Amino acid sequence: MSARIAKLGFTLIELLVVISIIGILATLIAANLNSARSRARDAQRKSDLRNVATALRLYYNDKSVYPNAVSFGLPWTDGSTVYMSQVPQDSLSPDQVYRYYPDAGYDTFTLLACLENRSDKQGIANPNPQFTCPTAWVFQVAQ
Repeated sequence: MSARIAKLGFTLIELLVVISIIGILATLIAANLNSARSRARDAQRKSDLRNVATALRLYYNDKSVYPNAVSFGLPWTDGSTVYMSQVPQDSLSPDQVYRYYPDAGYDTFTLLACLENRSDKQGIANPNPQFTCPTAWVFQVAQ
């Protein structure tokens, strides 16, 4: 009488194939998650710069010039006037920062933020050699 051995588990090859597939899927998901996070940070940067630009225009309406400096991460007040309760700063600060550049006559300005996503359609190549950006891709608001 021949004895039949019942197959009660998986072979080593089957386990390796399944573990490999799970590893590949986990890698793809992690890469997409990191990409989504960087796009979200870029969206926040663009929103921050637009808000700062609005506050700069309010300041200009009051003073007829733009300020010579903006302190990111701090409140922006002038006497009793509050232009921003806190000027935003990059979420990756101090590694990445926003920059404010007024012109010599303080009647125009440029705001720059480094973008992580080089395929962002609103981004441009860094126009200012004084502003260091790891990706060399920036979002600019100018007046």
